[in-house]
Amino acid sequence: MSSPVSQVGTSHDLASVLRERRDLGRKLLVAYLTGGMVPGWVEMAHALAAGGADAIEVGLPFSDPMIDGPVIQRASLLALGRGATPAGLLEEIAQARIEVPVAVMTYYNLVFRAGHERMAGAMAAAGVTGAIVPDLPLEESAPWRAAAAAAGVSAVLLVAPVTPEERAAEICRQSRGFVYAAGLMGVTGEREVLASSAQVVGSRLGRLTDLPVCVGIGVSTPEQARSVTSGADGVVVGSAFVRMIIDGATPEEIERVSADFRSAIDEADDGADDGAGGQEIGEAGGAGSAPYGDG
Repeated sequence: MSSPVSQVGTSHDLASVLRERRDLGRKLLVAYLTGGMVPGWVEMAHALAAGGADAIEVGLPFSDPMIDGPVIQRASLLALGRGATPAGLLEEIAQARIEVPVAVMTYYNLVFRAGHERMAGAMAAAGVTGAIVPDLPLEESAPWRAAAAAAGVSAVLLVAPVTPEERAAEICRQSRGFVYAAGLMGVTGEREVLASSAQVVGSRLGRLTDLPVCVGIGVSTPEQARSVTSGADGVVVGSAFVRMIIDGATPEEIERVSADFRSAIDEADDGADDGAGGQEIGEAGGAGSAPYGDG
């Protein structure tokens, strides 16, 4: 069972909040939504937090979202059609004063065009304390990681279920805030059946790092989230929320579903068998490798 939110600090720093809550025994829920996808998207972010999310991941829409499946692709197109821009969305985040830490997920094209220091500074000015850039490979990420660190933004790195453990350990060493464990080899989207890799990657990475490890991609229901967090510190859930928002869910409905996920992971039992003997852990993202994104 988790510790109550009232027992943890009110800081909005992603790294310190997630670590503190994890250390108090709370399973972590990172809830994703695409910025600008509907006129009331900020209210949806507040609803996700009110339902029990420990952090909000806001996707900055991009015209070629290579790691995202149909639901988040559609959300990105809706946002772009409404005129959403990185600068405009960061300004909305700044004004929203969301109750929990905010991380953004974006593609390296946007970071490169803006410039590392400028993008990191804009994120920090908006109160964003974490950033996920899943198509930037480890070997090319040092300048971005340095700029993010200088601005006080945690550069979250991704790991997935297919590369040697030594490489996964290096990605974990360089990640900040938390380690994003991709639950399967594929793009984002809801799945009826939880991938077996999602049930083991969290516990395997947990042996390589002291950072919180959150599993995303293909975690679609509260029951799946409960299963995943039996061996991981937390989950990233995106497409399930985004689909509901696209379909016209109200903030109250989004809050209730967020609370359902919260209740489910609060019931997770640590120490589940991490099995899958011999399965390697692999890096996610980067040129020539399989793409991964938020859950």
